[in-house]
Amino acid sequence: MTDTIIAVTLLWIFVMIYSVAASIDFGAGFWSMVYVNHEKTRATNIANRYLSPSWEVTNVFIVLIVVALVTFFPGAIYTLGTVLLIPGSLVVLLLLIRSAFLVYAHMVPKYNKMLSIVSGITGILIPALLIAVLPITQGGFVKRTEGVPMLDWKELLTSPHVLSYIGLAIASTLFLSSLLLSDYSFVSNEKQAFEIYRRDAVLLGPVTLLMALLTLQTMRWEAAWLYDKLFGYLPWLIVSALCFFLGYILLLLPQQVKLGLHLPRLAVISVTVQYLLASYAYGAAHLPYIVYPDITIQSGFTDPATFRALFVSYLVGFAILIPGFIFFWRMFMKDEAYLRQKQ
Repeated sequence: MTDTIIAVTLLWIFVMIYSVAASIDFGAGFWSMVYVNHEKTRATNIANRYLSPSWEVTNVFIVLIVVALVTFFPGAIYTLGTVLLIPGSLVVLLLLIRSAFLVYAHMVPKYNKMLSIVSGITGILIPALLIAVLPITQGGFVKRTEGVPMLDWKELLTSPHVLSYIGLAIASTLFLSSLLLSDYSFVSNEKQAFEIYRRDAVLLGPVTLLMALLTLQTMRWEAAWLYDKLFGYLPWLIVSALCFFLGYILLLLPQQVKLGLHLPRLAVISVTVQYLLASYAYGAAHLPYIVYPDITIQSGFTDPATFRALFVSYLVGFAILIPGFIFFWRMFMKDEAYLRQKQ
């Protein structure tokens, strides 16, 4: 395995982890807003209880993505930084607003309802902006004026492919978050909230699948090179689809612990694996391009000696971070006092 493949694999791992974790995080904010007046179901209480400790951990990975991209592929930064200046700045601004409310609303309870509204609106806008990066890197939206890369906004905003990606991002965000919150409600013994979030996940599953198929179809029209390469990873896509259907079936079954199996948790794991497999197939098919057709992983790669030093530092960092993440997750999902705290 070459240095460039190792570097891009590490970068893509950060992207995959963030895409799943952030989807759940942003979606939880949206559901908190939707059910803010449904006090008897405690659905908003469950969503806010999830948001309280999780958003800080999620933001760690967006920092890792930016740092890895800058250090491993500095040759791509000029083009990406120029093209994504406006959408990237909007994402940072929305994250700043959302983070500020998440901090202050928990310190001043009277702002809880405002927190739900802000986290709900930003929970839809941020994924819609972030997902636009993918079709931009597939080519057709970057024009060069006197050698300077510029984003063709007219082409971007009227592209069916971009719109289908936005639809997929929103559907996936709501589906993954409702699925995780149903499990979280189940272990918290909040039966009404569990039924609400399971109902939402059951409704959104087919919508998400439909948006994925629509995205593939528009990819065939606007990024044929990627569409053709993607089906070179057909076994990964088939296994991914099977994991999705398995998770959806587990969601439909009577949700209780049987034979030592926690069905809501198994549904979450199965669907998460589905997203990871599909993301791997997409990322592998996108190689060797970072931005098609101008920038490849070879042309944008850093000096090999620099890469090795950076890679060792990442390994040391992960040796410190991973035990902390595992400890956090075990406390977050298994601590009885936190899971079943009273209103």
